[in-house]
Amino acid sequence: MKVKELIAKAEQAAASAKVLLDTGDADGACNRAYYAMFDAARAALLASGHSVGKTHKGVLNAFSDHLVKNGLVQKEMGRLLKQAETFRYVADYEGGPVELSDARKMVEQAETFVSAMRVGFMDDNPNDDGFGIGP
Repeated sequence: MKVKELIAKAEQAAASAKVLLDTGDADGACNRAYYAMFDAARAALLASGHSVGKTHKGVLNAFSDHLVKNGLVQKEMGRLLKQAETFRYVADYEGGPVELSDARKMVEQAETFVSAMRVGFMDDNPNDDGFGIGP
């Protein structure tokens, strides 16, 4: 995928998270909020010229190593992404429901994260040459 496609996918996932939250589906909202952040992280990595991992752990590690640790992204953004992964895991695999208030906070954080990646990496990106990565 190209950078612009990934950021569009992230924005759609964030919008879906809000819809799910509005219907009271905290687990679904957490899942979509995580994927919004995950795809925005992939877009930022690609836009900055870094390889995008093939696994969730690979993407999160690359984001931390190449963007957070090098100061291209605030540490808070790295923390939000890691926290989102934890909530998504609970929502998808742990069996216990995520509290609606926690889901609301996560959806807000996803919107913040996606916006920060768009502003920081997507405006006039010279690395979006149309080649991109596979799914």
